[in-house]
Amino acid sequence: MAKILDGKAVAAGIRSEVAAGVADLKERGVPVRLDVALVGQDPASVTYVAAKERDCAEIGIVSEVHRFPDGASQEELAALVEHLNGQTETSAFFIQLPLPDGLDPLALISRIDPAKDADGLSPESVGRLSVGMPSLLPCTPHGVIQLLKRSGVEVAGREAVIVGRSNLVGKPLAQLLLRENATVTVCHSRTRDLPEVTRRAEILIVAAGRREMIGAEHVREGAAVVDVGIHRKEEGGLVGDVKFEEVEAKAARISPVPGGVGPMTRAMLLHNALEAARAG
Repeated sequence: MAKILDGKAVAAGIRSEVAAGVADLKERGVPVRLDVALVGQDPASVTYVAAKERDCAEIGIVSEVHRFPDGASQEELAALVEHLNGQTETSAFFIQLPLPDGLDPLALISRIDPAKDADGLSPESVGRLSVGMPSLLPCTPHGVIQLLKRSGVEVAGREAVIVGRSNLVGKPLAQLLLRENATVTVCHSRTRDLPEVTRRAEILIVAAGRREMIGAEHVREGAAVVDVGIHRKEEGGLVGDVKFEEVEAKAARISPVPGGVGPMTRAMLLHNALEAARAG
């Protein structure tokens, strides 16, 4: 039976560290502030932003949500980005994704000052990560790395396989694993014989966005498995990209859904806000 990679517990530790850092900066007259642009009323986005507001309030970070209706224009959002880039009170900010149809998220994210890029997703931030320059790191990939390391999973020298090549998770996670001296393979929809490739993994990270696509036949005995996926079941509750019960019996470590990567993503966002304030 696999040990659980407890994202809630690890994230709580990170939040405590960030809270101490925020308090230290406040004593020196440097407030930490995190802004977010929220467009429309997508239920998942509204819930997520509300949770981030609570997280900020709990550890002393000032937060402001800039709300726009579904019909907001590209120009309105671009103007907000430029305003927040120049506003000294704002330590870092992000645009809540996904955006409604008709808006170009990449064009907007590309305008964010890398020093304030709370999600670490602008092309310049990604480029800096790629060549090993200092940058704010993408929250979910960084959260996966911290979950592994703080749970005692050795990364250096291990064979790591990522299922999924998205700009949000798969690609930056490959860069971070390489930084940690893992040997990295990235799988995707054109990968031939996926189970053969994933069974090589000592660390298997699944971020494909397909409900319960990974079963026991994909997993090496004793592997550490991190499930980045999240899907709502019709009957209620959440599941990930991994068939948890099947894989739990074969893996040495496994992250649950919920309670695994999700809390880590939120914790790393707070971490980025603090780091931006420190650097600013």
